[in-house]
Amino acid sequence: MPDPIPFSPETEARPLDSITRAIIESEVIEAIRTVYDPEIPVNVYDLGLIYGLNINPDATVDITMTLTSPACPVAGTLPGEVEQAARTVPQVKDVRLELVWDPPFSIDRIPEHIRLELGLF
Repeated sequence: MPDPIPFSPETEARPLDSITRAIIESEVIEAIRTVYDPEIPVNVYDLGLIYGLNINPDATVDITMTLTSPACPVAGTLPGEVEQAARTVPQVKDVRLELVWDPPFSIDRIPEHIRLELGLF
């Protein structure tokens, strides 16, 4: 993984270029992959719970995610864990996470190789 891109007072105000945004996006994804659904031994990113991830030019991050169901026992904590994981990336200035229910989560959002591992075919 490349070294984090340092920010200084001179560079903080400049919008991020597309390459820097792509690097930050990759680092945020890896950070989110450290958060696991406690009922399914798969991280929330590979489980398909992350519906959207946007790295803005000002180094803020917008995340749209869902849960496997509105009655999920970790509904009160899992989104905060995802938000906190994204905040661990040094270049990220702020994170806004929106929990959505539409479209509803379905097994089709789980990549095929993960479904195979879980025996969901």
